[in-house]
Amino acid sequence: MSRVVSPLLIDRVERDHAQTDRAFLRRRVVAAVTLIVGAVLLGVSLSIRPGDASFYPLTLAVAATWTAGALLSGPLHLGRIPFRNRLRRPILVPIATGLIAAGVFVVGALVVRELPSLRDSVNDVLAHAREGALIPVLLVTVLNGVAEELFFRGALFAAIGRRHAVLVSTVIYAAATVVTLNPMLVFAAALLGLVLGLQRRASGGVLGPILTHITWSSTMLFVLPALIH
Repeated sequence: MSRVVSPLLIDRVERDHAQTDRAFLRRRVVAAVTLIVGAVLLGVSLSIRPGDASFYPLTLAVAATWTAGALLSGPLHLGRIPFRNRLRRPILVPIATGLIAAGVFVVGALVVRELPSLRDSVNDVLAHAREGALIPVLLVTVLNGVAEELFFRGALFAAIGRRHAVLVSTVIYAAATVVTLNPMLVFAAALLGLVLGLQRRASGGVLGPILTHITWSSTMLFVLPALIH
């Protein structure tokens, strides 16, 4: 198990990229502005009544904000992890990690559904999935997952610097969801953000976190509505 977990979450590959002080400051400024705008849009999008057609353009606007901020902040990197004595792009292991994370959340959902207050918080998040058409909901779920990783584990992670980047990026990622006023969403963001932050630190790029995130979120989209009513 350690031979799989260590390269993905613990060990760090050697970096071959760096920034000048000026580029680093620019990344920080762009990341800060993007974070504020994106968090506000996220809160607005999730406050929309389930079934309202405006939910889709608003969530796409959130994804566009994260993506634009990430690309404008500076270079992003896909990252690599060691596999069979070679550095390779992380693909299969991050997908498996997303499925494992989904399994953990499913177990948690079985507990949450027995607690009315927590169950109601989860149902508030799932309301858009239940009221909306499956394909559009799946599409915005995947697009937002990719966009969030480009920004939070790409631009923002790099803007934090070398010290405590995993902890700080996880706290900011969870804090960005506070505007939704949904404690379960904040809790899920904190747990998932920690795993994704460790992946980003270990691989030096965003590919692993992207694959884990969209695998996890897509699985949750299909499984949670059936578990929690």
